[in-house]
Amino acid sequence: QVQLVESGGRLVQAGGSLRLSCAASGRTFSSYAMGWFRQAPGKEREFVAAINWSGGSTWYRDSVKGRFTISRDNAKNTAFLQMNSLKPEDTAVYYCAADSTTVGVSTRPSYWGQGTQVTVSS
Repeated sequence: QVQLVESGGRLVQAGGSLRLSCAASGRTFSSYAMGWFRQAPGKEREFVAAINWSGGSTWYRDSVKGRFTISRDNAKNTAFLQMNSLKPEDTAVYYCAADSTTVGVSTRPSYWGQGTQVTVSS
């Protein structure tokens, strides 16, 4: 069992940067793959990025490649999403997710955070 709490979302201008954090409870954080999803108003929730347990492998949706970076600090039980060159179309609620596998965290995560709002103004 793991509980996830996101933070860092706010209003930012287009072209700006934000770093989202996901604090996880539990002693087995390092055994989970971690991911980020987002959901814009009126749209389906979509995969954004994922990272394996060690941080050695990462995956991204095409629209954020080169702009977003997922990372993790297993000593601090925290995952991050660094978002640069933000665009208005990045506006969404961003959710942290965890699963025992990288396939699972990218498709059907077992655990979800409550979400944090990111708004990018033009």
